[in-house]
Amino acid sequence: MTAVSSPLRRAALLLSAASLAVSLTGCGYNDFQRLDEQTKSSWSEVLNQYQRRADLIPSIVASIKGETAFEQDTLTKVVEARAKATSIQATPELVNNPEAFNKFQQAQGELSGALSRLMMVTENYPNLKANQGFQDLRVQLEGTENRITVARNRYIKSVQDYNVLARSFPTNLTAMAFSYQVKPTFTVQNEAQISTPPTIDFSKK
Repeated sequence: MTAVSSPLRRAALLLSAASLAVSLTGCGYNDFQRLDEQTKSSWSEVLNQYQRRADLIPSIVASIKGETAFEQDTLTKVVEARAKATSIQATPELVNNPEAFNKFQQAQGELSGALSRLMMVTENYPNLKANQGFQDLRVQLEGTENRITVARNRYIKSVQDYNVLARSFPTNLTAMAFSYQVKPTFTVQNEAQISTPPTIDFSKK
């Protein structure tokens, strides 16, 4: 009796497991797993590029400080904006906290604005325009800003796909059952700003 029931029991367990797998696939559980990992990966790239920009700023500031007549207020605002942006602990969990995410986005936006103004002001100083070291840093900053834009776009797209799944029926039931919450994303004033980095003119020499 036991010998017969044991194989039957194993078969029943296997059948239950198979049914569960089919059920989870049909309700979008596997899609949630995939898209959740995708958003984490794209978010990590956003953080990497923001960190790269933050690492460039001290060298940019140091090269400008040699210009004695430079507008110190503009320089100070960049330093302060960088300090504010880097003071926020940017972790993978940040994407699950809308309030913290918005603070992070605001701080990075303020830094972008301060850097943009700084670069425009440097055009008024011929010595800086002739400084090859400073010009090299400008080119690096331009490349970093472009990479930030690309990384942000990828994150926006991955979150959009995830949130559509989380809000749609019947996968929204899976989201509730497994605590898959809607994720925050970057906000912009218009669609053009999504794909356009901060205005920094590097063409002038």
